[in-house]
Amino acid sequence: MEKLKSLFNQYREIINYLIFGVLTTIVNFVLYTIFVTIFHIDYMISTIVAQIVAIIFAYVTNKLFVFQSKNLTKKELTQEIISFFTCRGISLLLDMGFMYLFVDIFHLNEVIMKLVSNILIIIANYVFSKLFIFKRGETK
Repeated sequence: MEKLKSLFNQYREIINYLIFGVLTTIVNFVLYTIFVTIFHIDYMISTIVAQIVAIIFAYVTNKLFVFQSKNLTKKELTQEIISFFTCRGISLLLDMGFMYLFVDIFHLNEVIMKLVSNILIIIANYVFSKLFIFKRGETK
């Protein structure tokens, strides 16, 4: 049991990121699917709205639970939020480009392609968050 606890502590950040990344993906995917299949909203508009809600959810969970950011001054918090939303905006553009390519150009299933896109976005977002946004032990 101690070995398991030690492993968890060693990989806590990655484990928490995966858990909250999956939850963010679920938020994104469920909202997207509801907008497209129930409300028949265009898939690009659905992608944007679902992604915005997921980004807000991701910021809060990443700040509090994954990277445990202690940036509380107005300047630090502002910089952190701007960095996070900029990187996630890039992710949104990647998501939209992926969806356009595989849905409009290759005519593949939009729901399946959304799932594939989200997996790739989770990986990219971890790298962005780790390297550029929630830098531990550094003053921004």
